[in-house]
Amino acid sequence: MHTFFIVLLVLTSIVALTFIVERGLALRWNKVIPPAVRHGVEFYHSPQELGQLRSVCEQHPAACSRLLLFAAQHVDWTREENAELTETRARHEVSQLERGLVILEIIVGIAPLLGLVGTIYGLITLFGSMNSLGAVDNSKFAQGISLALNATLLGLLVAIPALIAWSYYSKKVENLTVEMETLCDEFLRKHYHRTPVSGAAASDLRKRKITDAV
Repeated sequence: MHTFFIVLLVLTSIVALTFIVERGLALRWNKVIPPAVRHGVEFYHSPQELGQLRSVCEQHPAACSRLLLFAAQHVDWTREENAELTETRARHEVSQLERGLVILEIIVGIAPLLGLVGTIYGLITLFGSMNSLGAVDNSKFAQGISLALNATLLGLLVAIPALIAWSYYSKKVENLTVEMETLCDEFLRKHYHRTPVSGAAASDLRKRKITDAV
């Protein structure tokens, strides 16, 4: 039974390592926010360049590219409506970036507990054999305790790297989210700032100003 906990911890370590490597590859800056897309937003100056920006985003598929394409599809809406809709869409992209982090968080919690349970079970078995067999050789007794404590050690060795990876990736997702939000806001600000106001919209805007003044 003690071996069962060791095997379970080894399997847990394999799962943790898999998600650590997978999230490390998926959360690379250039993969989430391609440099070409960043430059496309930085050098975006007028609505006439919208087609070019769309082309760049389509050539470099990524989370940020999808958000910009989504915002570009709704440029006929008002800036406030487009920003609100893009923010809703951004939550979906962020949830995809966070995919797998919950597994690391679970491993951080259960790995030490599995190790502790394995150790306690090993000690219970060891002391139970002492009661049935009477005196036990000190060297065998020490070896039994050592084997029991191996489960706790293995649990900690699994949990510590998982905790480091989970903390690092969580902060990285937060930074990526802020950067994507900044780029989307910059695109909307530039586009709507350069978009001419139609006569009906200008008239409506003047009516609002007069109403607010009254």
